Amino acid sequence: MGILDQVTSKLGGQDGQDGGLASLQKLFSSNGGLQGMTTKLTNSGMGKQVQSWIGTGENKPVTGPQVQQAMDPNELHHVAKRAGMSDEEASEQIAKAMPEMVNQATPQGQIPQQDPFAKGIDSLKKMLKI
Repeated sequence: MGILDQVTSKLGGQDGQDGGLASLQKLFSSNGGLQGMTTKLTNSGMGKQVQSWIGTGENKPVTGPQVQQAMDPNELHHVAKRAGMSDEEASEQIAKAMPEMVNQATPQGQIPQQDPFAKGIDSLKKMLKI
């Protein structure tokens, strides 16, 4: 089981992997999709990490506290509540998933014109190979 499988299962709470993926998709969508999310993270001091995810090299990690700093606390709380975990635990799980999600969404080393997070859960599952 890969990191995305593990994280989406944990974030899904009773709804399992699909629930976790839906939560992550909503988090990206409510922040302007892939473009908006990467811009938000970059503006929060994580530009080097974001560029490593988009590029073709090794993905640099981020931490739960960095995610908490960048994201709307109400959105994080909603994800955490749905998963049955604390805001801190949810932020740690999101921090684990985000590098791989962005990496998989940018296979050509650049953000695609059509936002992959706007295509629905089934399309997202195929893209993320989960």
